[in-house]
Amino acid sequence: MNYYGSVYRPPSEARSLIVQVTYGCSHNTCAFCSMYKEKRFAVSPLEEVLADFREARRLYPHVEKIFLADGDALVRKAGELETILDTIRALFPECVRVTSYASPDSINIRSDEELKILREKGLSMVYMGLESGCDAVLELMRKGHDAAFIVEMGRKVRRNGIALSVTAITGLGGPTLLERHAAETAAAFNAMNPEYIGMLTLMVEPGTPLYDWVQDGSFRLLTPAEDLRETRLLVEGLDSPGSVFRMNHASNYLALRGTLNGDKAAMLAAIDHAAADLSLLRPEEWRGL
Repeated sequence: MNYYGSVYRPPSEARSLIVQVTYGCSHNTCAFCSMYKEKRFAVSPLEEVLADFREARRLYPHVEKIFLADGDALVRKAGELETILDTIRALFPECVRVTSYASPDSINIRSDEELKILREKGLSMVYMGLESGCDAVLELMRKGHDAAFIVEMGRKVRRNGIALSVTAITGLGGPTLLERHAAETAAAFNAMNPEYIGMLTLMVEPGTPLYDWVQDGSFRLLTPAEDLRETRLLVEGLDSPGSVFRMNHASNYLALRGTLNGDKAAMLAAIDHAAADLSLLRPEEWRGL
């Protein structure tokens, strides 16, 4: 198996076969993100990708889930993605799920027909980073698009039959944009109504512009109590029936999980309980990415 540089995957892909079909991230300028900084974005040679899958078939007797890395597999030519998916189906008939990261840009370049074909050939779900529904936060963090564009790309994925998992980050607007970040992120989730909503909590990584802003005092991180307040505002604003909500990442101060909208009241109660007793939160030294 060929792996180039650091390889990242969503938490739910812990037991998946991971094969790099691209290297790095096609955007790679977000102010908060330290991933993929050691490599320039590139498309993996197709024959090398197919060879990796053939080797994996020899190595592993049973593969149920496959994740196509790195940060933006959907950017490959549609025909090459179809070849990769055909190869997976031929080599791994037992596989029940194929997923990848997808950026708003890579979704945008795919036609509806191309997305439908990719779904028919086995692409089950894509993970897309919203980060925030607030345009001021997105501009500050150099996301590259406004919320309306990201939302439309999420809706495009869903209408073509591919499941959608969307992530956002509490604390990303700091105290100044706390209310807007919470309310507008909830509104963006509601507009997409994704199958999965994942919430991370901001952690600052050395080597990022955000790290420099925190060091020079131009950006202030939320306290745990402020983060809980923002989380409550966000959950309170959610109206996304059927979406599975997960806030159980190592970065989170408080673990929350449920299915909207039925579990919303229980999640709000859990937030209120933690706000009344901050000792229930994950200690800072236990948080991680």
